[in-house]
Amino acid sequence: MSEPAAPRLLDRVRAASRLRHLSRRTEKAYVAWIRRFILFHGKRHPAEMGEAEITAFLSMLATERHVSASTQNQALGALLFLYRVVLDRNVPWLGDLVRAKRPGRLPVVLSRDEVVLLLRAMHGVSRLMGVILYGGGLRLLECAQLRVKDVDFDRRQLVVRAGKGDRDRVTVLPDVAREPLRVHLERVKRQHEADLRHDAGWVELPNAIAMKLPSAGRDWRWQWVFPATRTYRDRVTGQIRRHHLHESVLQRAVHEASQRAGLVKRVTTHAFRHSFATHLLEDGYDIRTVQTLLGHRDVRTTMIYTHVLGRGPAGVLSPLDRLTEDPTSIATTQRSYTDPTRSLSRTIALPGLPPIPQRRR
Repeated sequence: MSEPAAPRLLDRVRAASRLRHLSRRTEKAYVAWIRRFILFHGKRHPAEMGEAEITAFLSMLATERHVSASTQNQALGALLFLYRVVLDRNVPWLGDLVRAKRPGRLPVVLSRDEVVLLLRAMHGVSRLMGVILYGGGLRLLECAQLRVKDVDFDRRQLVVRAGKGDRDRVTVLPDVAREPLRVHLERVKRQHEADLRHDAGWVELPNAIAMKLPSAGRDWRWQWVFPATRTYRDRVTGQIRRHHLHESVLQRAVHEASQRAGLVKRVTTHAFRHSFATHLLEDGYDIRTVQTLLGHRDVRTTMIYTHVLGRGPAGVLSPLDRLTEDPTSIATTQRSYTDPTRSLSRTIALPGLPPIPQRRR
């Protein structure tokens, strides 16, 4: 009897990723970078390559593709995972490779009036999602992956499950969003009940919940708050499911709304989160509270939002604003003075100032 064929390299990468409970997005990113690395070197097997090939690949990304520092570091992380975890190779030199330095960038923050203009230019479910993004400081996927059981109307809070870093947290459910969200969930529940009558109504469950609670996949509490408009049949189980609303739907809605509102800033869905944090700090909430609501592991990440709180350039009053007269409205005249650095007198014209009478010596 012949032995079963060994799994392919990329399948081993996927298996190692799932064994370590890495997120599905991390798994896809690692597989994509490893595939690019192999194709870049003419489909050679990574076990046959070493430091020179990895350095050449990372250099190509920086010099030819002009990728950002974070993208280059992501590629390096994928190769570290490949050699150390999947291939189980002792590669001490790989840890010594120089990581690209990420430049400091200030976030795009909307004023309160700009937030109002943006939300008014949005419609339907997209507007409700925008309200929750801004009102609770959620990331895009955290909003899209909200489940019915994670909305607590009585305590006015949202429970974010498996956020960035696979951490749970609690954040604010705005009062103004409670009634629109109730009406939205009533409509979603009617849709779910109709799906159940057509032998559908299943939803994807995290981890091994489906094995522990076989009926949870059709339970109302586990349904998405923002379900997709279409159903699909799962290839493994054969169940007819609804996925959550794809994140690109909201991204497109925010982009189009920013254009209709006439905003000149580069507005993305993440601008809602940046604005949430900045406006809380402006209102006097302490930075530790904001850190908890945002789910930041390090307070230094939250401190970037202090750039508009009367500190730094935004908090400095220019000396031009302290002049008793507005220099932009004074008629241009000529004034002369003697340059003390020269032995000879010379005249220098200064606009906007009255002439000084010359004294006789």
